[in-house]
Amino acid sequence: MRDTISYCGILFDDNNRKPICRLYFNNPKKMQLALFDQDKNEEKVYINELGDISQYADKLKAIVNYYLL
Repeated sequence: MRDTISYCGILFDDNNRKPICRLYFNNPKKMQLALFDQDKNEEKVYINELGDISQYADKLKAIVNYYLL
């Protein structure tokens, strides 16, 4: 995990070239989760509470599995 000014980044193997997701929680009314695909494209989704992240478990697991290969 790396915390920056605008987001908190979750990285695979502490490697900034292997992002898993980003958490944009600076504004509690507009919390966003950024998901990455194999091409490092970022897709932002709005969430209402932390528990909403579990809805994206399959996408998070998919990118981790990609990095494991």
